[in-house]
Amino acid sequence: QVQLVESGGGLVQAGGSLRLSCAASGRTFSNYRIDWFRQAPGKERMFIAAISWSGGSTYYADFVKGRFTISRDNAKNTVYLQMNSLKPEDTAVYYCAAGSRTTAITIRPAYDYWGQGTQVTVSS
Repeated sequence: QVQLVESGGGLVQAGGSLRLSCAASGRTFSNYRIDWFRQAPGKERMFIAAISWSGGSTYYADFVKGRFTISRDNAKNTVYLQMNSLKPEDTAVYYCAAGSRTTAITIRPAYDYWGQGTQVTVSS
C-alpha cells in the first residue's frame, strides 16, 4: 500500500517558479514509477511528466518541455516537480500518481495510487 501526498502548490506570478513534492508512505515506493498530472477547472486531467522507479528515465508532455523537471529521491520517498517560467495557463490542481514500474516511460500505465492534489495558481 502506498499513500501519496502532494505539497508545494501556491500562488505565484507569471515567470516565477514552484517546486512540488509528492511524498509517499510505505516501503515499496521504489517499486513504482511516478507521474504528474494536472487538471484545470472545466478541463480534463492532463499528463505532465513521468519518472521511472530508479529515476533514470523521464518523459514530458510537449507543453512543459524545457520548463518543468521531474526528479525523485527514493531515500526520501519523494518525487519532485520543479516548475519554472510559469504561465497563467499552468493554473490547475496538480496530482501525482503511482504506476507499474514495468510500463514503458512513454506509455501511461494503469495507476494504482493517486494523491489528493495541490493547487497551483499563476497570476498574470
